Amino acid sequence: MTTFESLGLKEPILQAIQDLGFVSPTPIQEKAIPVLLGGDRDFVGLAQTGTGKTAAFGLPLLHQLEVKSKFPQGLILCPTRELCLQIANDLKNFSKHLGDINIVAVYGGANIGLQLRELKRGAHIVVATPGRLLDIIERKAVNFEQVRYAVLDEADEMLNMGFQEDINSILSNTPEEKTTWLFSATMPNEVRRIAQKYMEDPFELTVGGKNTGNANIEHEYYVVRPREKYAALKRIVDFNPEIFGIVFTRTKIESQEIAESLIKDGYNADALHGDLTQQQRDKVMKRFREKSLQVLVATDVAARGIDVDNVTHVINYELPDDVENYTHRSGRTARAGRSGVSIAIISGRDTGKIRQIERVIGKKFIKAEVPDGFAVCEKQLFGLVHRVHNVVVNEEQIDPYMERINEEFKDMTKEELIKRFASLEFNEFLEYYQDAPDLNVKEERRTAGDGNTMRGGAGKFTRLFINLGSVDDFTRGDMLRFLCDSTGIRGNKIGRIDLKGVYSFFEVENDEVSKVYESFKKLDYNGRTVRIEMSQDSNGGGGGEKRKFSPRSESGGFRKGWQGGESSGSRGFREKREYGSRPAYKGKKA
Repeated sequence: MTTFESLGLKEPILQAIQDLGFVSPTPIQEKAIPVLLGGDRDFVGLAQTGTGKTAAFGLPLLHQLEVKSKFPQGLILCPTRELCLQIANDLKNFSKHLGDINIVAVYGGANIGLQLRELKRGAHIVVATPGRLLDIIERKAVNFEQVRYAVLDEADEMLNMGFQEDINSILSNTPEEKTTWLFSATMPNEVRRIAQKYMEDPFELTVGGKNTGNANIEHEYYVVRPREKYAALKRIVDFNPEIFGIVFTRTKIESQEIAESLIKDGYNADALHGDLTQQQRDKVMKRFREKSLQVLVATDVAARGIDVDNVTHVINYELPDDVENYTHRSGRTARAGRSGVSIAIISGRDTGKIRQIERVIGKKFIKAEVPDGFAVCEKQLFGLVHRVHNVVVNEEQIDPYMERINEEFKDMTKEELIKRFASLEFNEFLEYYQDAPDLNVKEERRTAGDGNTMRGGAGKFTRLFINLGSVDDFTRGDMLRFLCDSTGIRGNKIGRIDLKGVYSFFEVENDEVSKVYESFKKLDYNGRTVRIEMSQDSNGGGGGEKRKFSPRSESGGFRKGWQGGESSGSRGFREKREYGSRPAYKGKKA
């Protein structure tokens, strides 16, 4: 077995690797590091996301730094803020025994003044997104004349996002005699042209086939009517009680609406898209990394560079227009040698695109059936049994209550106790999924133009003004939770939320308006009195408007929070809930 020691890295770097718990290098690390330690040859590395590319170029780069020279010796370009921060943090961890190494992350959406001060202090390595770095170069705030190594990470992603001109401008500010390393998951013609333009006789390394998918990912697709996509999504999530996944959408609006509908239906979900501020994005990603979010709904651009361990499922609510983007989406799961599932929820007319993706990734999709109500109930029941069997008992905390607990159950046999306990949630699932319709489209029943999944009618709504907004660090999901927790109103009673800067508008069912006014009479938020008024906005008032993504639609259904007798007022909006600890159901069947 190859070890990091056998690759020729410095002792301080090996010590940091050992501290991080790494035992042996991944295939891309094993093959790339010896080549890059030579330091004098351009390099092209092709490997899927999640295979350890950051260490593959980061460790050799750190190995060759001149620690006493306080000028940029390495420049790493990457497509997104999340990936920029991730690379910078990884390099800091790898270099902690090397001495005073300064690694500066430069990315948009953050205070440029702080980044300029960090650069002025002297940076050994600059990790940057192209747009923000070009801004800094134009301000003449950084000098790359002595850069020895330029790294293009996720090169195909940067080109897909339209950064080619920025990359050209940035590299023109670096020395011609530098060494360039390019890493990519796929090798489209645009990446090939970059390699030809900026590299001389590069060493090419491919781990796996070019443009192929991760061998540890199982690919499935479900064929449903367009209007039932959301119902299918919920059914798939319910069928996988331990799911920790990312749902991909095409648009920012769709990602926000799906996330809000999932929240209203009791799931731990949130959205990640380009309309969020950096602070909001960081907040969402922190919750996802800590697994207080079970489902992250994201656009392609927002999710690029996300590196979160143990993502079990990637769900394509819409297939991407660019087939190569599917490779990047599915690569969010099965990272670092783990296994994962990539799911596509499609209509009948998209089966041709599935065949096209199969040809590109070199793997066959499994045509799966959306599970019926009985299968979901059974899976949830045994998910509950599994969690009970594996729960860690805190003897010290539970002991004071055991006498009363035993007294309560003294008249029950073991079998009766188990039955009652299992029925606590199972009965609600049975009721919810009783007579649940078959969502699968049979060949002869495929029809076009069924409409959008989650459009549906709703009751009469009133549009209200509230003097809180994005400057108070609210996302629409946060606002929904705040309204529900403050008023005791269930999420399905609240309609569209329009988040502005210092204020917002939200819809609430007419019958609940007085309750909203009463709840906010004496409430303040961070020292500010919360003010609620009838909206004078031209888009609202009185509201018989149709709501989008109504959980009362045929594809919806209600979930109410359950936690030890808690009232339904705070319905499912707790920050953490054990995955699979499913709430009760009411409403129409999904």
